[in-house]
Amino acid sequence: MLSLLAAVITMIFVPPDREYLSYCNRTVLIQLFCLMTAVAGFRSVGVFESITGFLLRCGGTIRRLGIIFTLICFFTSMLVTNDVALLTFVPLTLLVYNRILDEKSRILTIVLETAAANLGSMVTPFGNPQNLYIYDMYHLTVGDFFRTMLPAGMVSLTCLMLLCLLLPGTSCTAQTEKTHTLPKLHCLVYGVLFLVCLLTVFRQVPDWICLIVTVVLTCIMNRKLFCQVDYILLATFVCFFVFVGNIARIELVKDFLSNILNGREVLVSILLSQGISNVPAAVMLSGFTDNGTELLLGVNLGGLGTIIASLASLISFQFYRKSESARSGRYLLVFSAVNFGLLALLLGMTWITP
Repeated sequence: MLSLLAAVITMIFVPPDREYLSYCNRTVLIQLFCLMTAVAGFRSVGVFESITGFLLRCGGTIRRLGIIFTLICFFTSMLVTNDVALLTFVPLTLLVYNRILDEKSRILTIVLETAAANLGSMVTPFGNPQNLYIYDMYHLTVGDFFRTMLPAGMVSLTCLMLLCLLLPGTSCTAQTEKTHTLPKLHCLVYGVLFLVCLLTVFRQVPDWICLIVTVVLTCIMNRKLFCQVDYILLATFVCFFVFVGNIARIELVKDFLSNILNGREVLVSILLSQGISNVPAAVMLSGFTDNGTELLLGVNLGGLGTIIASLASLISFQFYRKSESARSGRYLLVFSAVNFGLLALLLGMTWITP
């Protein structure tokens, strides 16, 4: 609603004309659609559940389970986005910890999973929507991207593992269902589709070919996957494309925002993300700065902090809030302490590191 309202308001000052057609970044929209479809395919055949079930059998203590869940979310979010990682693994976490009956550990584990998904997703160009957008918008190279995000990613992982030590070393048994046999043909097809998506992100395959391959393979394998695509996210991007495009044509506003951002991209994008979340912040600010790497770092770090700084964080909170014996107030306190602590540490690192 916020993105739609912003777009409509700017349309009053800049009436629709032919330039509107140039606002939308077609490549980003196609890449998001295709990636979401491929990931939905993997989820439909139980790939993530099978991987998790295998890893959980390596558990034995609450602390080890927390480390496993945190690592799963950190690394899978690099490939399937932070939203999908949390949608997949938080429900399983709740199921496992309900059997352990340790509310403090359950809250801390979910909070660490959420932070891990947000932090892990920032390490790859396709880990979250804002990365995909900025990577394409500023035509960043793979080297530019990883030089900007890898240091923060490595520090983040170290901090998350240290925070996992706060979990008790109490013995436990995580009962998991036996893994089912994965359909090899479906896994192969979705694997090929995902590979085509990655090649498109790295500009090795044209976006229109990726779209055709996605539509054809999905129609053949499972048309219901189209219903699992987050069209609201795509519509949000379109609305913000219109908003930013119109704002950029209002000289007074454009000059004002450009002056505020100049040399302060990281700080401004972090602050804005706290109120409207990091995805719309990335789209909004991209029209007023040429420093793509600083904006990239800022909106990713901006996913930490408030519960709305990253929409993925709301996914975890909603799952927890609806669970049995949930203590939402305690959850928000732990969430805020961990997220603002990590944000302060990582922001301090960016100021110290040249």
